[in-house]
Amino acid sequence: MKYRIATLGCKVNQFETQALETILASRGFSESESGETADVVIVNTCAVTAESGRKSRQIIRKLEGENPEALIAVCGCFSQLSPTDVASLGADVVHGSGDKNRFADDIEKALAERKQITWTDDPFARRIMEELPSGAVDERTRAMLKIQDGCANFCTYCIIPYTRGRVRSLPPERCAAQTEELASRGFRELVITGIEIASYGRDLEPKCTLADAVEAIASEAGGMRLRLGSLEPTVITEDFVNRLKATGKVCDHFHLSLQSGSDGVLKRMNRKYDTARFFEATELLREYFPNCGMTADLIVGFPGETEENHAQTLAFIRKCGFSAMHVFPYSKRPGTKAAEMSGQLTNAVKTKRAAEAQKAALEMEAAYLNSCVGKELTVLFETEKEGVSIGHAANYTKVCVPNGQLHRIVKNVEIIGILDKMLVGKIV
Repeated sequence: MKYRIATLGCKVNQFETQALETILASRGFSESESGETADVVIVNTCAVTAESGRKSRQIIRKLEGENPEALIAVCGCFSQLSPTDVASLGADVVHGSGDKNRFADDIEKALAERKQITWTDDPFARRIMEELPSGAVDERTRAMLKIQDGCANFCTYCIIPYTRGRVRSLPPERCAAQTEELASRGFRELVITGIEIASYGRDLEPKCTLADAVEAIASEAGGMRLRLGSLEPTVITEDFVNRLKATGKVCDHFHLSLQSGSDGVLKRMNRKYDTARFFEATELLREYFPNCGMTADLIVGFPGETEENHAQTLAFIRKCGFSAMHVFPYSKRPGTKAAEMSGQLTNAVKTKRAAEAQKAALEMEAAYLNSCVGKELTVLFETEKEGVSIGHAANYTKVCVPNGQLHRIVKNVEIIGILDKMLVGKIV
């Protein structure tokens, strides 16, 4: 049986898609080649914004039209929230965000019996972390390890707690065991991911922390370097960064969930920190990981955001000096508190503010790339094009060198210039 799969959304969805591919491969399925007819079309959906829901609907319709004879199977956060809506689009198998093994079971059942199957559960009733196979079926250079699921933050703009449920963590010994297996398969980098990894371990007995998980993973990582997923600033303490540094394996790149640089907006978002605490986190990271890459997410145009709030945000992101940013205009998500708030801004205002924030982000990115020139960076090479090897440095900058055949090899590179947004170097 041949399948075709499309994934929307975050790194957790990407991990779960890879896990599902591994499960399907163990049952005799294989991915269809370009232009080859698929027996099953799978869509792993996202619901983080209203736009994500629209894109999920769009790709389901598109793939259904391109594969009229295929069985259509849909899972993920959007189908968790709106299973009836997804079924009405013609999906044959509709699942939510949990139990990927059962999803594979129902795909096989629907193929055999040619009947529509819908199954979703109550995400808040989930108590145990679903352990899925890590890595990638096509042996990519970089692997992902999902160590946590669920979120208890309940930010006013976010629907994800209602699609993923409460915090659940993979015990440290299981994190270590999966890491050992991935290291034995030759991966060179491991991305530690989850819905909200700063909450890792609060559900376990005895309780533990994200630092405990990283130390357990590092103990079995062998030659792999470790890259952390998105972090809440509240987890970044001196003890935390000291323990990360002591492993000798954590990449000097950190993605922080900022969302706004205005204390008033952060409060309306129900974020658990203010700008002072956030800036303290950036300073701690730079103390232990000098010149580290530091990226962030930013939402502009949140309900009630004033011009003064926006100006505060622009000033704050410049103060932080990020190496890159993801800037999003606020998108109203039905079912969230923010969607019902007064002070909703027009699309024109949100677009203007997003452009201003993006301009600042690009200027900071250029400054950071310039700061890398003359330095020596450790680069994991992933692709090759016309005799040029391209990869990512530990600080997550993209680097190219005029040498071929470096795929999956780590080299020290002296940075000698910049080409567009890519650093240019020579092998040391």
